[in-house]
Amino acid sequence: MVQFTGNYTQTYNENYDEFLKTLNVGFLLRKAAQASNPVMSISEEAGNWTMTTKTIVKAMELKFRLGEEFDEVATDGRKCRTTVTMDGNKLIVNQKAVRSGEKDVMDVREFTEDGLTMKWTAG
Repeated sequence: MVQFTGNYTQTYNENYDEFLKTLNVGFLLRKAAQASNPVMSISEEAGNWTMTTKTIVKAMELKFRLGEEFDEVATDGRKCRTTVTMDGNKLIVNQKAVRSGEKDVMDVREFTEDGLTMKWTAG
């Protein structure tokens, strides 16, 4: 089984600007996000998970229990009802936007021996 906990540094992103545009993130924040190489730390203790992501712009912390819905203010400011689940070697973050007209986001974090790959979809 692959390791989920640990520290991960972004080394590459693809189509991230387009994804951020879909969420109506402004030009300056998009450029700052792309200029950063985020570092993510993931820990778990007794079923309580913490994902901390630090960028040059800010630090974000997500605390959760697998399968339990919670309130979250996403990085882009959307208020969401969020659930994190585990499927094999993946942590799947489902953000359901609370406000009408805002997008839902699914973030699939796939863990391998080589590291972590994240794929976002907005819809």
